[in-house]
Amino acid sequence: MANIMDVQTEDNLQYHFFPVSHGSVQFKVRTANDAHLALTMGPQESDPMYEVFIGGWGNTKSVIRRNRTKPDKVEVDTPQILNSGEFRGFWVRWDGGVVSAGREGELIPFMSWTDPEPFPVAFVGVCTGWGATGTWKIEDGAEFDTPDKLEYKFGPAAAGSLEFEYRGPHNAHLCLTSAAAEVDPMYEIILGGWENTQSVIRYCRQKPDKVTLPTPGIMHPNEFRKFLIEWRCGRVMVRDGSSGALLMEWVDPAPFPVTHFAVRTGYGARGHWRIRHFGSGAGGQQLPPPSAPVAAPLYSAPPGYPGAGGPGGPGQWIDMSAGQVPPGAVVGGQDCNGEPMYVARAAHEGAVIPGKLVQSHGAAYVPWGGLEHGKPEYQVLVGGFNNWVPTKGSNIPPGAFPGGQSEDGETLYIGRVRHKGSLITGKVQQSHGVCYISFAGKELSFPKYEILLS
Repeated sequence: MANIMDVQTEDNLQYHFFPVSHGSVQFKVRTANDAHLALTMGPQESDPMYEVFIGGWGNTKSVIRRNRTKPDKVEVDTPQILNSGEFRGFWVRWDGGVVSAGREGELIPFMSWTDPEPFPVAFVGVCTGWGATGTWKIEDGAEFDTPDKLEYKFGPAAAGSLEFEYRGPHNAHLCLTSAAAEVDPMYEIILGGWENTQSVIRYCRQKPDKVTLPTPGIMHPNEFRKFLIEWRCGRVMVRDGSSGALLMEWVDPAPFPVTHFAVRTGYGARGHWRIRHFGSGAGGQQLPPPSAPVAAPLYSAPPGYPGAGGPGGPGQWIDMSAGQVPPGAVVGGQDCNGEPMYVARAAHEGAVIPGKLVQSHGAAYVPWGGLEHGKPEYQVLVGGFNNWVPTKGSNIPPGAFPGGQSEDGETLYIGRVRHKGSLITGKVQQSHGVCYISFAGKELSFPKYEILLS
């Protein structure tokens, strides 16, 4: 367990900051009301900044706020959530832009918000105010128990990886789902089952198991064992968390978007867990923070690009490269592992083609000539609009945003479709009556799609 830091906060709304090494913090606080946390890039109040207020407004409500501005991003009723006479335990996580807060021992958050423009958090600040003083015991990382009961405890899976440590005699069960419930489709991973003799990957709670591996003695009742679960576009992998060695792997031919995970123990076992989940790129490495400067100095739309104009307004195209994402980038879709896809475009064969940017790949992709083309240099759409409407064929609705042009000079629009568990952005060519996307090396066409309006 991480070291515990004791902090006293006065009734003055001044944050006490400390560094954090990863995307969660667990704490206990004793106060009558208004336990405030700030998540920042540095050890001071500065934008960008998330604030999590627990037990505000006389211990009646809790909110998530960004950059100290209203309206609040989330507001929930939490009457008497704090107590001046006893410590109450909570956790706060920030993973892949998902900011969530929950009670100690509960994996399902009581409030959560997804930031379309996430930033790397390096410091956490705590304070109290509005008539309250507080005593805090702060730890980084969540730890909890599961009873000998085959009931899953659910939590949000921000993106493609989940790292955990488990201490128990056998039967560490973990599932990946598209909802906070046991619903199909569903992946299940059982480690140390059958009296700590074998481990399996199971699909939709059905037998035969997709993978079976002899693992005698993989778990221990008095020692934490570390594991890493990864899922990307249907590829489910289980690794030894210490060595990185691949233990089990299975590829789902019809993948689905994983949004939640859950854990449980049973068959005579109680388990103790430490869990860390985070957004990842290939190989389970954490995504680098956006490294681009602000958009204005970088704006240089080439002559003839549709939508060209001055920086700062909606619908501007910003030069980027090697996976860079500018502030305010339009999120148009989502990879099947949960990673966001940004609206991008690039020049190819005399055309300017809308496509997708996947940050962890370090490139944008555009569809052309039946193939998917990777582009390390590209432009990203920046603006305040993100209005998608369904349409089909050559029906281009009024206000559709022009995103490029074909090699013949025809205007290309920005569309998106759902395919193989992903929501993928691409180009709409009216004369063809379809939306084209790039996927797995190919250009695919769809007569029904959503189109972006300005």
